[in-house]
Amino acid sequence: MPEINPYLNFGGNCEEAFRFYQSVFGGELSINRFSEMPSDGSFEVDGDLVMHVSLPLGQGQILMGSDRPDAMGPTTRGDNVQVSISPASSEEGKRVFDALADGGAVVMPYQATFWGADYGELVDRFGINWMVNYDTSQEP
Repeated sequence: MPEINPYLNFGGNCEEAFRFYQSVFGGELSINRFSEMPSDGSFEVDGDLVMHVSLPLGQGQILMGSDRPDAMGPTTRGDNVQVSISPASSEEGKRVFDALADGGAVVMPYQATFWGADYGELVDRFGINWMVNYDTSQEP
């Protein structure tokens, strides 16, 4: 089965967003900047922008992203992508949910649901849609 990892695009604040995600999830960031890219001069970009960042989340999962330079067109916020996180416990789910919601907007509070999960949805302060889902059937 192939691994599927979310890739997030930002309009200049990718590093800020990923440092925030690192504060929520832990892990070590790996950051490459556009200044590291060989250039023939045909593509101008702010070298400080993030060309690629990765944040390992454990069990082979990696959150990845980049800044989208102006030359590639505008970065738009959309609701067609959500990042789903499955924490190891309900308490960890609540912690992650609250941390991500700080400065953002809660769409559905983190709570017990009829389908057997503690679940919540939010949009973080960077415009990224998150689903936090703890499957309560995992409990002994």
